[in-house]
Amino acid sequence: MPVLPAEFADLEPFADWALETEQERYAKRLASTMPEMQAFYDAAFPRLADVMDYGDQFDLRDLPEDVRKLVHLMQSLIMVSFPVEVWKQPRVPDSGAAWAELVYEPVV
Repeated sequence: MPVLPAEFADLEPFADWALETEQERYAKRLASTMPEMQAFYDAAFPRLADVMDYGDQFDLRDLPEDVRKLVHLMQSLIMVSFPVEVWKQPRVPDSGAAWAELVYEPVV
């Protein structure tokens, strides 16, 4: 059963990245391999502008569920961008046991 808008059916194989919280997205990033993140990045990044244009037609406080999932998918894209583009690994280099906890999500 598709979870994303039909216009973004090509991203459906990556729907497991449409996670609601930053904590879930971060855990998925840490549990993913670089080839998995690279495949997601390569598919989703070229669609980012299309997603933004599509999302502009909706009120952010009242998104349909499929659009909400699409927003969460793009939030995951942001989560993997530094590992893919810069670090070449899921973890932040030289961060040791550092930890930050987000207490407010940008999209409800």
